[in-house]
Amino acid sequence: MKSSTQRPAARTAAAVVLIAGLGLSAAACSSSKSGAKDAAAPAGGDGPVTISVPCEPPTSQAGQRKEWLADVATFEKANPNITIKGIDTYPCEDTATFTAQMRAGTEPDVFHTYFTDLNQVLDAGQAADITSYVNDTTVPGFSDLAPSALAAVTAGKTLYGLPTGIYTQGLIINRKLFKQAGLDPDHPPTTWADVEKDAKAITALGNGIYGYGDYSAGNNGGWHFSSEVDANGGQMINQDGTKAAFNAQPATEVLQALHQMRFVDDSMSPTQQLKWGDLQKQMAAGKLGMYIASPDDLYNVIVPQDGGNVDDYGVGPLPSTSGTPAGSLSGGDDVMFNKHDTPAQIRAGIKWIAFSMLTPGQGQFNYARTKADGLPVGFPEPLDWVGATSEKNEALKAASATVNTAYYKTFVDAHEKGMGEPVDAQAVYKTLDATMLSVLNDPNADIPGLLKTAESQVNTLLANAG
Repeated sequence: MKSSTQRPAARTAAAVVLIAGLGLSAAACSSSKSGAKDAAAPAGGDGPVTISVPCEPPTSQAGQRKEWLADVATFEKANPNITIKGIDTYPCEDTATFTAQMRAGTEPDVFHTYFTDLNQVLDAGQAADITSYVNDTTVPGFSDLAPSALAAVTAGKTLYGLPTGIYTQGLIINRKLFKQAGLDPDHPPTTWADVEKDAKAITALGNGIYGYGDYSAGNNGGWHFSSEVDANGGQMINQDGTKAAFNAQPATEVLQALHQMRFVDDSMSPTQQLKWGDLQKQMAAGKLGMYIASPDDLYNVIVPQDGGNVDDYGVGPLPSTSGTPAGSLSGGDDVMFNKHDTPAQIRAGIKWIAFSMLTPGQGQFNYARTKADGLPVGFPEPLDWVGATSEKNEALKAASATVNTAYYKTFVDAHEKGMGEPVDAQAVYKTLDATMLSVLNDPNADIPGLLKTAESQVNTLLANAG
C-alpha cells in the first residue's frame, strides 16, 4: 500500500481485493446513482458544505498528524466554503466496525475501504456513483491512475471510489541479523531453498531469534498463502471466479517449505496462530529475520509505531521455487462516498482527496515536507500511477529520499506482476487460515489432505456467493 508519506497504516491485514467478481453487476444496482446527474456545480458555486473524512492520523503518530492538520488548514483556506471534519481512527478501517457501519448506514461522508471491500459495500448499497464527477480536471492525473487500482473500485462502467494506495508484496528482511549471521543483506534469498538456509543461519544466533515468520490467524494466513502461491506460479481461483485453483504443485511447495522450517529446521517460532501486527513487532524487536509483506509495513508500522530502526531493514522479491516470482498478490486502499452525500459533498470530497492523497508534491506525497519533518522518504511504494504522473511522483520522491534505496533494489528490479486478490477474498483467506495453522502447528500435517479440504470449502463458498 504506500509511500513514506502515506497516512497512517490503513491496512489491518488481509487488505485488499480483486476486481470484478461474483455479484458485482447485481450488487452495483443497489448503490446510489442519484448524484450522477448533478455532477456539475451550480453556476454560482456550492454554498457552505461540511464533509466527514477518514484517516486522520492518531495523536500517537505526531508527525503524520501534524502534516494532516496542516493540509486541512491549507485546503480550507483555499476552499472557504468547505469544512473538513476529520475522523481520528487507527487503523483507518477496522473490519468489524466497517461491517457494522455498512449494515447501519453510518459510515462517514467519505469513507475508507480496501479493494476487497467493494462487494460488501455494493451489497449494502452504501456507495454513491461518482462516475460523472471524476475526470482529469477534478482529479489531476486521473487518467494515469493504475488500471488495476481503478478496476478495484469499478463495477461494470460505474466508478464508486478513488484508489489512494496500491501495493505488491516482497520479502522484508532484517539486515542487521543477516550481517550477524554472516549473510549478504544486499542479496536477499529469492528461492524457498535459500530462505530455508538463511532462516537456519539466523536462528542459530539464538537469544530467541527466529529466521522466518508467517501468519495463520485473522484471515492473514490465507492472505499470505495467496501471495506465496502467486509468486510460486500458482493460481488461487480459476479465471471465471467459480472454482478453487490452488490445490496444485505451487501451493504444495509453499506449504512444504513452511513445514520444513517449522518442524525440521526449527527456524520458525513454536508460537503460532499469529495475526497482523505480531510479525512487525518481532521484526522491530530484532527477533525475526524475514517475513513477507509490502514495504509500507516498514514506514507505517515497524519504524514509526514499533520503534524499529529504518536502516536495519530491506526488501527483496517474494520467494519462489524458481527464484523469479511469477506474480504477487496486489491490493490497496481507496475511498468511497456515502450514498446520502449531496452533490456538493461529493464534489467537496473529491476535491479533498485529490488535494491530500492523489497529487504528487502535495499531501501524502509532499516528500520535501516529510523529509523536513524527519520522517523517512524513498520507499518503493505505493504504485498509484503509471505514465507521466508516475514519473513525476518518482522524481519528487528521489529528490527528497532519505532511506538507502539500495536496500530495496532487488524488490524493485523484480517488477513483480500484481495479481489482484481472489474473488470473495476475505472468506477465502479465512478458510486458508486453518490450512496454514495446521501446517505450522502439526508436525504430522497432511499437506495434500489439507489442500483438498480447503479446496472443497472454497468451492462451496464460491458456489454460495454466486
